Amino acid sequence: MHRYLCGLAAATALFSLPAVADAAEAAVATLTTADGREVGSVSLLPASFPGLILTFEASGMPAGTHGFHLHETGTCDPSDGFKSAGGHWNPTDHSHGWLDGEGAHAGDMPNIHVPESGELTIEYFLPDLALGDGGGAANVMDADGTAIIVHSGVDDYLSQPSGEAGDRIACGVVEMN
Repeated sequence: MHRYLCGLAAATALFSLPAVADAAEAAVATLTTADGREVGSVSLLPASFPGLILTFEASGMPAGTHGFHLHETGTCDPSDGFKSAGGHWNPTDHSHGWLDGEGAHAGDMPNIHVPESGELTIEYFLPDLALGDGGGAANVMDADGTAIIVHSGVDDYLSQPSGEAGDRIACGVVEMN
């Protein structure tokens, strides 16, 4: 659990890191609502050590606090409320949540706090994840892909299996740039 918290805290030091991998190695996801409205984009850029730098630029998101997760399947079917994306991405079979003594799993990310404008830019460091095989990091680009989901409610960082974060209001499939 502490490894994930420390990794996120490391995001504040990103500007002092050695150069990151070539941007051509980046992955992207365009997040859309069930009615097809684009509400943001996510980029995943490999760091120079095991992990990814996630940048989320949102516009037109509903104001409030929302759960934000990596999900196990790279499918975003709006007709099923994005349930096609499966559960949280959990390649190491951990419990959900940073407040769970057994957690957190790889799909857990901090809640996002969207202001009234609906516009938001955030950056996270996701430790031990990769855009391919290598270094013992979990591969986001596995055979069935990965999706990024924004939920209607707050992730409580504890409830199993997904933090009671509510409906899925936006989804994007992670694809290589």
